[in-house]
Amino acid sequence: MITPTPKKILLVDDDRFLLDMYAIKFTKANYEVKTADSTDAGLKLVRDGYIPDIILSDIVMPGMDGLEMVDAIKKENLAPKATIIMLTNQGSSDDVARARKLDIDGYIVKATTVPSEVLHAVENILVSKKPI
Repeated sequence: MITPTPKKILLVDDDRFLLDMYAIKFTKANYEVKTADSTDAGLKLVRDGYIPDIILSDIVMPGMDGLEMVDAIKKENLAPKATIIMLTNQGSSDDVARARKLDIDGYIVKATTVPSEVLHAVENILVSKKPI
């Protein structure tokens, strides 16, 4: 039996505790995890050649926000096949509308989900995005 190659996920959040917690959760679920504690660090990783299958990013961070980082990644065509999911406490219609304009694949509100639910939501988004 061939073991599938683990999906590569880039987690971007300025909350180190949450970043570590999600990294452990996704690693245990057989994902190859890279973390970035700022949008600048996340963008640098991708610009330096790391091509994730999934980008999971918070919106509100110092400097460039998560949506601005995603916009830069898309404009520079750095991870064209990546599934992009926002993981944030920003649930306002304005934030969701900004994400929709960037053609985000998923939007998860942190305050209403525990880490196992985040993992499950990410996996559901991946399944729904797969071509038939």
